[in-house]
Amino acid sequence: MEAVLFDMDGTLVDSEKLWDVSLAALYEELGGRLTPEVRASMVGGSAEDTMQTVYADLGLTPDPVAVADSIHWLHDYTGQLFDAGLPWCDGAQELLEALAAEGTPMALVTNTQRELTDRALNSIGRQYFSATVCADEVPQGKPAPDLYLRAAALLELPPDLCLAIEDSVTGTAAAESAGCPVLVVPNDVPVPKGPRRKHVRSLVGIDASDLRRVHDELTQFGERTA
Repeated sequence: MEAVLFDMDGTLVDSEKLWDVSLAALYEELGGRLTPEVRASMVGGSAEDTMQTVYADLGLTPDPVAVADSIHWLHDYTGQLFDAGLPWCDGAQELLEALAAEGTPMALVTNTQRELTDRALNSIGRQYFSATVCADEVPQGKPAPDLYLRAAALLELPPDLCLAIEDSVTGTAAAESAGCPVLVVPNDVPVPKGPRRKHVRSLVGIDASDLRRVHDELTQFGERTA
């Protein structure tokens, strides 16, 4: 393991609950009500995929201008929530500190767009990351592999030497398809198991040596089955 690639929402910070608030407010703005089932289907999705779900659920015509306006409205509302401060996921800050102390390169890899990510980084701290990559900076967001491929390239490393840490189905699929072994820390939605995935309940008590053991375990499996 030469680097660690972190998802943001639901992995480092418990911002999915803030997205719950802003998405519910958007539904009210558009004359509807967000159900738990539909909200669960959005976890880890890009802005475009999320808005496609919203418009389809509400039976609205996905006019490109209206969709863009809704994305802007949602991000502005969410940004105000982010500015008030983001709650850490259990163990996340301690893990960042441990990795930073030993000089392990880290990247932030998020389906959130750059403007909103920068507001989140005011709470998280930019100093931890050698690179940050956002969904509006690659051709396709998660579950496509583009974000993780870009992050590994910025760190000048092959993806299989980078351990991804994810909480969602879409994010795990993105990291896996890019060639990264994945430590999965499910937050709001269960994530299926797989040979290149290691599940843990939380990041509490996990340190750099634990991550190396996970990486070794997952990459050795890949070598045996190649």
